[in-house]
Amino acid sequence: MSNEKDSIQYDCFRGCTVTTDVATGEQECTYRRGCCKLRDYDYLKGVPQASYKDLFEVRFKNTRKGFYTNASGQSVKQGDLVVVEAATGHDLGIVTLEGAMVARQMKCKGIDPATTEFKKIYRKARSFDINKWQEAIAREHETMIKARQIATEMGLEMKIGDVEFQGDGTKAIFYYIADGRVDFRQLIKVFAEEFRIRIEMKQIGARQEAGLIGGLGVCGRELCCANYITNFQSITTGAARVQDLSLNPQKLAGQCGKLKCCLNYEVATYQDAQSRIPRVSEPLEFEDGLAYLVKTDVLRGMMFFSYEKGSMTDLYALTAAEVQEVIKMNRNGLKPESLRSEPELSAPDFIDAVGDDSITRFDKPRGKSRGGRNRKKGKGGKGQKGNGDAS
Repeated sequence: MSNEKDSIQYDCFRGCTVTTDVATGEQECTYRRGCCKLRDYDYLKGVPQASYKDLFEVRFKNTRKGFYTNASGQSVKQGDLVVVEAATGHDLGIVTLEGAMVARQMKCKGIDPATTEFKKIYRKARSFDINKWQEAIAREHETMIKARQIATEMGLEMKIGDVEFQGDGTKAIFYYIADGRVDFRQLIKVFAEEFRIRIEMKQIGARQEAGLIGGLGVCGRELCCANYITNFQSITTGAARVQDLSLNPQKLAGQCGKLKCCLNYEVATYQDAQSRIPRVSEPLEFEDGLAYLVKTDVLRGMMFFSYEKGSMTDLYALTAAEVQEVIKMNRNGLKPESLRSEPELSAPDFIDAVGDDSITRFDKPRGKSRGGRNRKKGKGGKGQKGNGDAS
């Protein structure tokens, strides 16, 4: 339990809790698994794998991760803060994965351990390293604001989305968003003179920026781009059309302003199901009239027809195979029996998009008054009792 003199700060950008002793100024960092973006569930925890015992996954700010080999001779485990090798100087990160699961993650990301030269873990982080790391982190927000002002003054069509300082405070990564190519050679010189650090510019898209910031989607869960997506695919409105979704920009757009990544999740399933649905370009001919296609349930393979064009009442359901058979009969000049000969009408169990927007859709239906039923029963009971006495 923390002392009253301690100051606790939760850093969700790096997935740790920073506890500062007010009296001595010493800082202690602990790993918070719940704040880890792109977190991996280690379902192979405890499974020994000697081939990768010295390989670890190390997380830095937001979604930046890397695989490192332990060259320190120290025992490193998940949750340890470690000082690792960088292109220039050294960096500080948190070990988020160890053991057999590291091999699975490298295979998933296309990394071959036999040919890849991994950077090294120098040692576990000491108090001096953590204090210097926190000093560098404290400069990030102010640096980002100043960098945006400089880019605006230079007239560059770009947006500085985030700034990440290296653990030793000698280098910073500037993440920026731009619609086209940006010549930032002069900008780097200005940044280097202003901030007295090495500069690395990294262009990202709107979806990647949403992953860096994080948040909750309309589904109530963590954003997919911050949770597990690393490769972003192009998404078009065709994905919504295939799934028969309402083309409402407010519903289809995510927090990044682009189409939601989840629109692509079930496209292949719908395309496969649609391949088994016959194309109905004309109304079906029956002995008692024409039947018009009103609604198609793609996943169930059901098609709903009505004798009144554009009407949603008196719908009759046919399977895709039955519709295909009727189309063949019509081409041969034959007309099947009436759909009205069916024993019961079948109504599609789908929700209209207009009704889905109703503000009263969450209200509980009001039941009948219990007091009325009790009064009715009491009245009947007295009458029956009176009849019994009279008899």
